[in-house]
Amino acid sequence: MTPAELSSTVLHAVRRAVDAGELDVTVPARAVVAPPGPGGCGDYATNIALQLARPAGQPPYRVAEVLRPYLVGVDGVADVVLTGPGFLNISLGGAAPAALVEEILSAGTRYGHADVPDAPDAPDAPDGSVVRLHCPHDLRAVVVADAVARVLRCQGALVRVTAEGFDREWTAALGVRVDGVGPARASLPVTVRPVPAPADPLPLGRDAARWALLHPAAHDRPRIGDEHLAQREGNPLFRVRYAHARSRALTRNAADLGFAAEPGPVPDAPQDLLAALGDHPRVLAAAAAHRAPDRIARHLVAVADAALPFLPAVLPRGGEKPSAAHRARLALAEAAGTVLAGGLTLLGIDAPDHL
Repeated sequence: MTPAELSSTVLHAVRRAVDAGELDVTVPARAVVAPPGPGGCGDYATNIALQLARPAGQPPYRVAEVLRPYLVGVDGVADVVLTGPGFLNISLGGAAPAALVEEILSAGTRYGHADVPDAPDAPDAPDGSVVRLHCPHDLRAVVVADAVARVLRCQGALVRVTAEGFDREWTAALGVRVDGVGPARASLPVTVRPVPAPADPLPLGRDAARWALLHPAAHDRPRIGDEHLAQREGNPLFRVRYAHARSRALTRNAADLGFAAEPGPVPDAPQDLLAALGDHPRVLAAAAAHRAPDRIARHLVAVADAALPFLPAVLPRGGEKPSAAHRARLALAEAAGTVLAGGLTLLGIDAPDHL
């Protein structure tokens, strides 16, 4: 069961409770499911009971108690535990990783993108209007605006980027572009004005420079130094790209052994990895809504850190023969690599197969 399917399942549970007369509410348009917070458990949690408590005229915990029986026993749901004031913590069954992995591999690097990428009813453009981003004559502002535009477009928005000034070398060095140069002319442009970089990042090269400018939040001062080029675990960019390259190497090695990936149950699948992969669409949507590509960068680090300990166990060891479990693990590894590649692409950073 994918996060989108689980959200629909939660809404169906609400509808069944309403039809049974146990809740007197209007079924909401959507139910948010996300990895459990502090004190939570399972694979996903939802605050739907807190959302419905006031219209239902009941305490949130009581609403959660009403909904729990309608979720327990649903195909793909192994258990539901109530925590806090009324959070429903949902544990998925063994088939859940297979469905999530299949969805990711089917969508490829477009996993998490809007269903209709060029649709005018995407974030901030409900009537087909253009989202106008404007930035000062500052390299970090232009890079952030470029990344924001990429993320907005992946969510279906129409975007136009303008800047007070623009140096042509920025396009050659960092791959950024703007649609117009000069003062803001739109009536309500979105101004992109992050804290400027303390030094020139161009000597770092395209990938490291973009990461150095995009990984920190806009209100944080970026660090511009050789640490972004270091091939070691202390460098987040290296961990992300290394995890991606390792996943691609596993695919090549598996082919040498005569087998390929096939989504299926992975009993030993890391729950933090599954949660991070399932959360990718929400992260992209949030990054678009808040004009915050740094959310994607931090999310990629979380995916890489969850994937790296798992990757050494993917291939057969010693005299083992490739089995369904190995094919399923390989599929999960490929899904992690796919998410990493897609996220890096949105940040304008290369995802090499060899590192």
